[in-house]
Amino acid sequence: IRIARCFETTRQRCCRLEQDGRRVREQLARVEAERAALEVKLKHARNQVEVEMNKRHRAEAELEKQERKLQLVFETLMREPWGSGEQCTVLSALAGRRLAASLAPGRRPSAVDDSCQSLLSHSDISYDRTEDDVVRS
Repeated sequence: IRIARCFETTRQRCCRLEQDGRRVREQLARVEAERAALEVKLKHARNQVEVEMNKRHRAEAELEKQERKLQLVFETLMREPWGSGEQCTVLSALAGRRLAASLAPGRRPSAVDDSCQSLLSHSDISYDRTEDDVVRS
């Protein structure tokens, strides 16, 4: 009887361990599926960031190109001999303070508030992909 009880206790323990094993395997499968979905989202997010950064770089290059053109036009108009004093007054009035400030060498207008610059700076974003190389067993 003692041996039978011992076998029964062992059989019950094995049944519980088998149920626990099934439950843990199901949980592992759910977590792995969630991890895979998150990896896909991360990949899409990284691709989107790269696309947006490329757009930003192109837009900044175009802005600089247009600023150079505007500066050359402004300088050309300022050098014209036909009434430079009156012309300067008219140009300054037309250009306004913001345009005049942006045309000053080394100055560039900012469409983004400088107080937000640190939040929006692409140089603050880390693209270290070493975290992606998770050892999977």
